[in-house]
Amino acid sequence: MIVRRIFHYWQFIAIGALPVWLLVGSSIFGAGAWEVLGVIIGAIALGVALLAVALLVYARAEVRETRAVSWPDVGVFGLWHALVIGLVFNAADAPGVWLLAVLAGIAAFWFALWELFDAARRRVRQVIEFIDSTSGPLVTETTILGTTNLGPTRPVDPNVIVIPEKPTNP
Repeated sequence: MIVRRIFHYWQFIAIGALPVWLLVGSSIFGAGAWEVLGVIIGAIALGVALLAVALLVYARAEVRETRAVSWPDVGVFGLWHALVIGLVFNAADAPGVWLLAVLAGIAAFWFALWELFDAARRRVRQVIEFIDSTSGPLVTETTILGTTNLGPTRPVDPNVIVIPEKPTNP
């Protein structure tokens, strides 16, 4: 639980820390002028992507209540963040790391979106089960009075007795 809580707070810190790491690390480890320009554009895009994913994760009710992300979140986002951190060290030697980091970011976004929809689906099922368990059988006016000329049937409270003022049958 501690790791999941730490990662919950880390994902918001990472919105600023990882793009700054890309900028500082690329200049420290010898990136050229054009590479730094590309890193600046990439850092802005990374910041926006990290923000979008963090907001999708935070939109889940169980994340807000527990202040902890799930273990699959830790795995998927941890891999993405590790690839972003590793970009600085391997950018010139292995250009495929950029591709892996971008693919991991896209996968993290869709995973966060899927987790949000899954959590919403579970929550709606809980509400429906709660409504079904607390409501009694459906009782209508026609079943209480035994007549069918009262118009459309609607649910009524079984504790209420309905007595028509003018009987329809003599």
